[in-house]
Amino acid sequence: MAIDRTPALKRCRALGIEPATIGRSRQSKRQAHKTIRKVSEYGLQLKEKQKAKFIYGVLERPFRNYYEKAKKMPGVTGENLLILLERRIDNVVYRLGLANTRRQARQFVTHGHITVNGKRLDIPSALVKVGDVIEIKEKSRGSELFKAMKESGNALSAPAWLDADRENLKGSVTRFPSREDIDVPVNEQSIVELYSR
Repeated sequence: MAIDRTPALKRCRALGIEPATIGRSRQSKRQAHKTIRKVSEYGLQLKEKQKAKFIYGVLERPFRNYYEKAKKMPGVTGENLLILLERRIDNVVYRLGLANTRRQARQFVTHGHITVNGKRLDIPSALVKVGDVIEIKEKSRGSELFKAMKESGNALSAPAWLDADRENLKGSVTRFPSREDIDVPVNEQSIVELYSR
């Protein structure tokens, strides 16, 4: 399995996104030396795709598969793509405030700490459906990490399409997200244009 091990803050700087977008609060101390360079249309489109891949932690082949799936769905392809990415279980765990970052959420899922409708799920790319109940496994709740998370109360507020119950470390999907619910700084139309070349 391929893993992107590029330092997160370095990628944020390169892609021009705020570290808070990926759940990081720490700012880089290094001063950025900006050189103004003319970027082609292809370069801008590629940057938008790289941003989306980095924010959601998806590599090229799965990202391309999401695009192909979004193209077949009714509606606007770019919006469908972002909706599919938002519905990933690792993203939903992060959005519910059960993890501090998407990377941490992915680790929780792969280590088997998450259940969906009472069944253990360890595939971070699994898509949630309306009515699914996502929670921390009963056995895992006793760990220091989850106890501390419950006491601190994660500051992240769940989007309108999710119903979060942080007291019991669980949440549910009330509806599928719409483009207005997705706050990632990505121009999805540029991604569609890039793949349509």
